[in-house]
Amino acid sequence: MPAGARHGSPQPRLNTAMAGYVGILSVELHFPESGSLKGKRKYVKSAKAKLHERFGATVAEVEHHELWQRAGLTVACAAREHRELDQLLDAVERYLGSQSFELIRAERLIVSPED
Repeated sequence: MPAGARHGSPQPRLNTAMAGYVGILSVELHFPESGSLKGKRKYVKSAKAKLHERFGATVAEVEHHELWQRAGLTVACAAREHRELDQLLDAVERYLGSQSFELIRAERLIVSPED
């Protein structure tokens, strides 16, 4: 029995009527001003922090670890409504496209618990 659980108390159940969506945005960035891996890490670390701060996103660097002018990031966001999530991912793309680095590619996937 899990700690804190009382004998005979009902176990919590997953509400099958839950709604919500998760958006996964895969982006490729180019850092023309970066002259080293250390310089690239500065850009990537800043972008990850800003995306989390501004959009509540979770971000992972997933590609081009060895290249000092490119990075592949996966950005994940969640929202209650599909339209809300689309707008959030649009805002993330606009933000990334407005920085001192270049947004080369962006691909998105939206999933829901019903999928």
